Amino acid sequence: MKIIIMIGDGMADVPVDALGNLTPLQVATTPNMDFLAREGRTGRARTVPHDMSPGSDVANLSIMGYDPRKYYSGRAPFEAAAMGIELARGEIAFRCNFVTVSDGIMIDYSAGHISNNEGKELINALKPLVPAQRLYAGVSYRNIVVLNAGAGAICIPPHDITNRPIKDYLPKGSDSDILRELMEASKPILDTHPVNQKRTAEKKRPANLIWLWGQGPAPSMPTFKEKYNLEGAVVSAVDLLKGIGVYAGLDVIKVPEATGTIDTNYAGKVHAAFEALRHVDVVFLHVEAPDEAAHEGDVEFKIKAIELFDKLIVGPIICGFREMGNNWRICVLPDHPTPISIRTHTKDPVPFAIMGTGIEPDNIKTFDEEAVKLGSYGLIDATHLMDILPN
Repeated sequence: MKIIIMIGDGMADVPVDALGNLTPLQVATTPNMDFLAREGRTGRARTVPHDMSPGSDVANLSIMGYDPRKYYSGRAPFEAAAMGIELARGEIAFRCNFVTVSDGIMIDYSAGHISNNEGKELINALKPLVPAQRLYAGVSYRNIVVLNAGAGAICIPPHDITNRPIKDYLPKGSDSDILRELMEASKPILDTHPVNQKRTAEKKRPANLIWLWGQGPAPSMPTFKEKYNLEGAVVSAVDLLKGIGVYAGLDVIKVPEATGTIDTNYAGKVHAAFEALRHVDVVFLHVEAPDEAAHEGDVEFKIKAIELFDKLIVGPIICGFREMGNNWRICVLPDHPTPISIRTHTKDPVPFAIMGTGIEPDNIKTFDEEAVKLGSYGLIDATHLMDILPN
């Protein structure tokens, strides 16, 4: 059995007034996901336990078959692993966003999606602020800092506080003073750096503050092979997914020109997935763009991102498998909803559909949040997807 699980990050939503009280997924033109729902079985999956925050980290752990209540230690350790950063006992990794703050308001959690090269220059300028200079440039606004304190601090993701005063959301609790001091110390360096002066002159948003969050120590978890007796791979532009793959012992496939935005290399991801299936059983294929659009509060952008996911990922995957013949299954789902109305994640169940060998259709005609409520799988815990898919 060969399996591909396609994850449209943040694709699910709630009804939007401007869309006639429909969701972006209902409005978007998605013939391939609708075909998958029509020819397969559908249902809803709870990807986030009721007592945990609805992050992509928790949700994707669940989709990959790992109960986040047992294996989750924080988002940043996974991203650190994807960057080849090893954490010793007692070391805590933090996600370190470049953000744009104006008059005390969080204007942009991504500093205008600052480029990799610009971000690297700024990180190099900030390294002297950090013990042993353990500050690492990542992709665009996403970076990692490693400290020996702060595990117990309460830190809020910056994408949860867009257009809000940051003073109400600064780190609190144990060792939070260390984190706030580091964030504050970044300001004068970033304000006067040539990268930001140039961005400001070009009417781009400057990266004028670092924001620390998502912290944790290195997790301890069994490999995917140990857990399911299956070989697997992950295809994603996002370090979070790659890092989960590292700790799960999955092959982490690097795709040239793959990004976390709408301009990602869709064809390259599809090709990489099928190439990986030559030697593994399961591929997790992740696309970030719908989530980024939702965080920006741009409903038309989200609809476009969903349609591109359907056309350039789901369609070619369906075609590729149908040419292969027997013994295959496809699953499609979001990792969590990211409603346009609130521009952040929720823990509501997400729609999913499975098509392939041995799957009997359940007469659901479209793939969306409402239609799948009548699906024959009902409501499941997402950690059981890997129990359903190979069997």
